[in-house]
Amino acid sequence: MSMPSDASRRASRLLKISAAAIVAMSLAGCAKDRLTTGSITRSSGKPVEQMSAGEVQSAARSLGSLYASNPNDKSTAMRYASVLQMGGDADQSLAVMRKLAIAYPKDRDVLAAYGKALAAAGQLEPALDAVRRAQTPEYPDWKLVSAEGAILDQMGNANQARELYRKALELKPDEPSVLSNLGMSYVLEGDLRMAETYLRTASQQPGSDSRVRQNLALVVGLQGRFDEAEQIASQELSPDQAKANVAYLRQMLSQQNSWKQLKDGDKMAKNNTN
Repeated sequence: MSMPSDASRRASRLLKISAAAIVAMSLAGCAKDRLTTGSITRSSGKPVEQMSAGEVQSAARSLGSLYASNPNDKSTAMRYASVLQMGGDADQSLAVMRKLAIAYPKDRDVLAAYGKALAAAGQLEPALDAVRRAQTPEYPDWKLVSAEGAILDQMGNANQARELYRKALELKPDEPSVLSNLGMSYVLEGDLRMAETYLRTASQQPGSDSRVRQNLALVVGLQGRFDEAEQIASQELSPDQAKANVAYLRQMLSQQNSWKQLKDGDKMAKNNTN
């Protein structure tokens, strides 16, 4: 299923801009209003994606000091790079991982993290190479399979990406992060209904995190169901930030008649399948 080319390009541009804007706004809102709180001492073992922005900043300072004293400590360097990336400092995160990859040129975990850091910094071809080198074909790692898919999606190879997401789901059934990646792949194509199906399934799985639900809120909002999107976003952000995100999305969709373009494109895509 595909839109006519003009509608597809318009919708794709709008969706990409909207997604980037919502992610940026969410991070900014987290810095001020995330409901999760706690010191780095209490949350030092917490997964980075579950940290509030305040915890991310605190962790970056603490891990930065540890990293400076021993840059080749694998555990510290990888966690520091992850915290930097979560805090929006993709270039510094990449610098940390590049140095670690030199120290550990055959380490699978290091290569995988290096690949993700490259992708986050927009260096997609080297990222793809690093992730593929980290993979072991006889014992494939679902995380690397999904990461390769995400990179291919960014490169515009949606069909290949989705094949990899489905392979990852065979290795790790119902994994929310993979379902979310698959949903966002359809967002980039402009197929919001299919995107919502996967993202809603992902959000209902045990272990789904804030990013999955914020992606779901984005897709629901892009379909014009702003109250529902705000309700979903409010589970992750403060009420004020959730309202601000939805208000911004509503404004974007109202500009240059873009909401009508999305609806017309979606209608035309549906007609093409009949």
